[in-house]
Amino acid sequence: MSNFADRLQRRIDELGNPSCLGLDPLLSYLPESWHKEFDFTKDEDIYLGLKRYCFDLISAAADIIPAIKPQMAYFEQYGSAGIRVLQDIIVQAKSVNMLVILDGKRNDIGSTASAYSDAYLGENSLSADALTVNGYLGSDGIVPFLEKCHKNGKGIFILCRTSNPSAGELQDLKLSDGRLVYEAMADLIAEWGSNLTGEEGISSAGAVVGATWPQQAKALRERIPQSLFLIPGFGAQGGTAANAIAGFDQNGRAAIVNASRSLMLAWKKHGLKHDDFAEALRLEAVAMRDSLREALAL
Repeated sequence: MSNFADRLQRRIDELGNPSCLGLDPLLSYLPESWHKEFDFTKDEDIYLGLKRYCFDLISAAADIIPAIKPQMAYFEQYGSAGIRVLQDIIVQAKSVNMLVILDGKRNDIGSTASAYSDAYLGENSLSADALTVNGYLGSDGIVPFLEKCHKNGKGIFILCRTSNPSAGELQDLKLSDGRLVYEAMADLIAEWGSNLTGEEGISSAGAVVGATWPQQAKALRERIPQSLFLIPGFGAQGGTAANAIAGFDQNGRAAIVNASRSLMLAWKKHGLKHDDFAEALRLEAVAMRDSLREALAL
């Protein structure tokens, strides 16, 4: 079974683009014309509308962007209809050579963590290439995910220094040994991922490090040089290409930058009609790619 970090880095290299399409769909994001075509009080129409929307986004970006990151809560809020869409887009993305990073931030104690790992990193209809997880319960909540990474060639991204404004309330607290909480988490991530390093020299047990904290990202990169970074916060949350590349290694690798709303709602920025959302996403995806390339001097 091939290593997740190898697969992702090689697809990034192939496309020359270290970006990720975040899928956080809301019915309000769908064109107004679709609200006349579908009855969104019915589960079947919710399923059909969201599926069409997500498939159009994937189709527009598949030859530009190497991976998608569906935010699971956005699908779960629509019940069984949303879960069906999530299952379908996992299959669709893989069919067009996009890797799938499920953003669920799952974690719990041993047996429950094992059930989560079976659900999302096993061999079933919700199985993705990687999953975001919360490591703040400690190693017994992480080991089941690491086991699936070893067995099935999967990856995990562990919350380290997140992009939300209040992250520092906990993550910046100083410990008795002088480290900050997020630095201690980074050290654990490096330890947990030490046996998951692939041929590209990158570990499949990576870290979530927000683009809105470039100084911390740079320090973390020096601290955990082999960890794969998932960098959210680009675009709508205020992160720029210059901010985001702080988390890349000295060779401009080992990281992927996620954008969600700035891509899904790009029709507003580009002055296009709502029905042209997929065309606008493609324009914005190219602009994002080029800005990252320029910032990395590729």
